Amino acid sequence: MKPEKPGTGSPELDALLGGGLERRVITQIYGEPASGKSTLCLMAAVECLKAGKSVVFIDTEGFSVDRFSQIAGEQAEELAEHLYLFEPVDFEQQGLMIAESEGLLRAGREYPVDLIVMDSATALYRTEFEAGKEAVRKLSHYMVKLLGLAKKYDVPVLITNQIYMDIDRSRVMGLGGTALAHISKAIVRLEKTDSVRRAVLQKHRWRPEGLSFEFVLTEDGIKGV
Repeated sequence: MKPEKPGTGSPELDALLGGGLERRVITQIYGEPASGKSTLCLMAAVECLKAGKSVVFIDTEGFSVDRFSQIAGEQAEELAEHLYLFEPVDFEQQGLMIAESEGLLRAGREYPVDLIVMDSATALYRTEFEAGKEAVRKLSHYMVKLLGLAKKYDVPVLITNQIYMDIDRSRVMGLGGTALAHISKAIVRLEKTDSVRRAVLQKHRWRPEGLSFEFVLTEDGIKGV
């Protein structure tokens, strides 16, 4: 069993999650566009890379080299050598790349993979809406595969999720329905008001729901306010 929970790069988010990203489970962050989801993913990746580990980063929305460089700072080029980036262009390729990432987890390396990030889990899922239940089945299958990798290789998985308006409940929800919500053992909801964001703990195995902190986006990540 590997020691400690990997940090997220944000002391406030680490505290919200009870010490960092829990191994062997999926942690989900969801919220509206520009709420800070991708920034938090990049911060967690950089924190892991700075600890001398590698990161599998599956980006379905277009990886921002500039934002990575801002957050990583002067070490950006060095750290990028151990960032294994996958950029699927459709939902089927997303599944294939999840499967391909196991080879990186399995291989004995000087810089072992210690974090899987998927930003976002549901961006390409939106294009499959017309497929109805089949799209939900595929998404569930992909998430089960990610969870299997987390358990098998004792690593945390961090995913982001997009939102939609649930008309019946008159509230914003994460995409993927109950299946994605159920498989995620920790869920953080991001809320945006002008320049200030709030991270709210919506689900956790042992932390009280409703805990939160406010933050603003900065050049090198986020800053609590």
